[in-house]
Amino acid sequence: MQEHKMKRSLKTRHLSMIALGGTIGTGLFVASGSAISQAGPGGALIAYVGIGLMVYFLMTSLGEMATYLPVTGSFATYSTKFVDPAFGFAMGWNYWLNWSITLAVDISTAAIILQYWFPHVPTYYFSLAALVVIFIINALSVSSFGETEFWMALIKVIAVLAFLVIGLLTIVGIIGGHATYLENFTYKKAPFIGGFPTILSVFVVACFSFQGTELVGITAGESENPKESVPTAINQVFWRILLFYILSIFVIACLIPYTSPNLLGSDAKDIATSPFTLVFKRAGLAGAASVMNAVILTSVISSANSGMYAATRMLYAMSLTHDAPKVFRLVNNRGIPIFSLLATTFIGLLTFITSIYGNTVYMILVNAVGLTGFITWFGIGIAHFRFRRALKVQHISLDNLVYKAKWFPIGPILTIVICTLVTLAQDIQAVKNLDWLSILTTYGAVFVFILLFVGYKVKYKTKLIPLDQVDLSTKMHK
Repeated sequence: MQEHKMKRSLKTRHLSMIALGGTIGTGLFVASGSAISQAGPGGALIAYVGIGLMVYFLMTSLGEMATYLPVTGSFATYSTKFVDPAFGFAMGWNYWLNWSITLAVDISTAAIILQYWFPHVPTYYFSLAALVVIFIINALSVSSFGETEFWMALIKVIAVLAFLVIGLLTIVGIIGGHATYLENFTYKKAPFIGGFPTILSVFVVACFSFQGTELVGITAGESENPKESVPTAINQVFWRILLFYILSIFVIACLIPYTSPNLLGSDAKDIATSPFTLVFKRAGLAGAASVMNAVILTSVISSANSGMYAATRMLYAMSLTHDAPKVFRLVNNRGIPIFSLLATTFIGLLTFITSIYGNTVYMILVNAVGLTGFITWFGIGIAHFRFRRALKVQHISLDNLVYKAKWFPIGPILTIVICTLVTLAQDIQAVKNLDWLSILTTYGAVFVFILLFVGYKVKYKTKLIPLDQVDLSTKMHK
């Protein structure tokens, strides 16, 4: 083992597909059913459109910083340099926790999907197998990881496009018999179930679905040409994700009523069938449904694969700034931070908890990851706002920026406001009733972040960095 830098081996096409692969997975293929079940078809669409617009501005903010300072630590590093070392410390550990839990959720979902074919096999067998496969992929070289992720992401993109074509043909009755058009949007209490509070609560599911767009910032540290590849990835990936998500949810909502017992999050015990698989069955393509289930399995493993990569790199980056033990900065001769990878894999063993306790624990993990994601996005907004203000105070021209964020300061302000409101409003009823178990379950990630932030400040007595003293150099020092 050596203590040296990782290799810049990720190509532009890898970068785009890694960001895409980290987002089109569990959230779209499985958790989207939960959003429709809880808030109705109209409520689900509003939630996904709202989060999608916010993420667009978020991506431009991150892109501006990532092209200025392309480092593996990404927004944790930016938070340390532009805000407060305590803020960067909390951001880094928050993000590691984010993807470590997402890894567990994705592997749990892979086991649920495999039960479509093997209903009598215990899920923990499948979870363990998926975890081993993902570990092996990440233990290979960085370029091998990028190439693997490229092809897995490409499979899911082709599958979503096929789903959209078949779904739209089914909606108008060209295949599958009865045309549904928009009848499920007015079915019973649809399109909106539970009003604005319910829609707001579904924002966390949408957040979980869009998590991974910020992977572009992490991969910039190992990209061959980040000043070119990062803007390209940002400009291409977001619109594809927004197109896929909004159209996919529209198709599902048209063909499957929100009362369907098969939608994840409903009261029924059978949650094993993805909304995508149900749509293919509705179209009368039973064989295609089985193929689609295999594609969904590939996509969920792809999402977990990206999550493992992101968590590993963040832990490595934190060790370089002494925010994590020095052992995590050690890399093998293939440029892989192996001890960071092992630590992240260990957290993936949370999968067994979800296998044993079922859907309840699975949804708790989804909610926990969703709020952790909001904290990450909130931090990116804060860091970018401070970055721009520091540029102004230190009289550094915006012409020095390779990529400029759109409509500043609307982007970071919108991100900060939405993330704060949605986070605080996640379980207002529990707060009113002082239901401490629900409060801890829902807001646990917030409490952990505050504890990390305050603990670091107390120990090292850090302060908010004055704007004229913010380090705007493009060189990193250990």
